[in-house]
Amino acid sequence: MSNIYQIYLISDSTGETLERIFLALKAQFKNIEYKIHSYSFTRTENQILKILEDAGAKNNSIILYTIVDNNLAKYLANTSNMRKIPCFGVLGNLILNFSKILNQKASHEPSGQHILNDEYYDRIEAIQFTMNHDDGNLLSEIDKSDIILVGVSRTSKTPTSIYLANKGFKTSNIPLVNENSLPEKLKKDPQFTCVVGLSTEAERLADLRKNRMNSLKENDNTKYTNLDDIKDEVVKAKKTFQKYKWPVIDVTRKSVEETAASIIKIHEIYSNNDK
Repeated sequence: MSNIYQIYLISDSTGETLERIFLALKAQFKNIEYKIHSYSFTRTENQILKILEDAGAKNNSIILYTIVDNNLAKYLANTSNMRKIPCFGVLGNLILNFSKILNQKASHEPSGQHILNDEYYDRIEAIQFTMNHDDGNLLSEIDKSDIILVGVSRTSKTPTSIYLANKGFKTSNIPLVNENSLPEKLKKDPQFTCVVGLSTEAERLADLRKNRMNSLKENDNTKYTNLDDIKDEVVKAKKTFQKYKWPVIDVTRKSVEETAASIIKIHEIYSNNDK
C-alpha cells in the first residue's frame, strides 16, 4: 500500500485560506508524503460527488474543506463518512462559535472575504503603489509610503514589499549602496514614516549574489560577490541603520512571511507612538 497521502482541498471560494491552513498543518509533521488535489469554487452537490468518486478510488485520501453553506457542508461531511473518507471542515465550528459570541448570524456567503469594498480597493492601490516604488523608483513620492524598506542588494526587499502591499501597506524599498544613496528627505527626517532596515549574514548574501550573477550569466562583477567586500557593505549598512535609529531585521533565516510579520509589528508600534 502506498504511503502517499492524497490531500483533497475543497473550497467554495479561491481556496487560498485552505492552502495556507494545510501548509501550517503540514509543517507540524516531519515525515509526510502527500499529493495535493485542489478544488476551488465548489458550490454544488454534483461537483462534490465527482470529487468524492476520485478520492474514493485512491488510497489514503483525506479531505479538508472550507464551505460556508451549511447544507452543502453537511452533504460533503455525510457523503464522505458514508464512503469512509476522513473529512474535516476548517471553518464550520469556528463560524458557529463566533456567531454565538457575537450574537449574530453569519452570512454564509462564499468568497465573502473577496467583496469589492473599500478595503479591497485600498489593497489594490497599495499593490500598485508598491510596484511603482520598487528598487528606489519615484523617490520624490516616498512621503506617501506607509513603510519604507532599506537594505543592500539581495536582502529580500522586493518580495517583502509585495507581501506587505497585499496586506494593504504602501511600501517603498530603497537599495542601500552607501549613505549617499539615501534620498535627502529620508536623511533630513528619518522618522517621518516607518522605516525598517533589512540585513543578512555576509556569507549568505555572497551565495545569493553569486547565484544571481550566474542566472544572469554575468561573472565579472567581483566586488558585488566578493565576501570581504560584502562583509564591509553589511557593516556599513548596519551603521547607517543605527545612525538614523531605524529598527533592523536580520532576514538570514526568515521567510518573507516572517519578515513581513515583524515589519507589521514595528509599523504598529510606530503608528501608536505617532499618535
